[in-house]
Amino acid sequence: MENIIYALIAILLIISFWKIFTKAGKPGWASIIPIYNVIVFLEVIGKPWWWLLLYLIPVVNIIFGIWALNLLSKSFGKEVGFTIGLVFLSIIFLPILGLGSAAYKGPAGKKS
Repeated sequence: MENIIYALIAILLIISFWKIFTKAGKPGWASIIPIYNVIVFLEVIGKPWWWLLLYLIPVVNIIFGIWALNLLSKSFGKEVGFTIGLVFLSIIFLPILGLGSAAYKGPAGKKS
């Protein structure tokens, strides 16, 4: 039973990222390709590809992960409170971005 719940959560998050990428003008299918999905995510938030390497360094990856979530919330015109929600309750706040009415404002909220 718990495997079904984990699978449903994974599907919800994949769909959420698919819609987030689509709203940002990126291919939605990129959300299901390992490593490439992180590169596309970094493009959405306006950061270079080499940030991917920072995710491989212990402790540094936590700091840059939180920073990246903050940039994601800014990219959709959200405030710091939404970033806190993304950090602690991603399962709720990612679908709000992807499936809700939030519109992409550009990398880190700057119109491109």
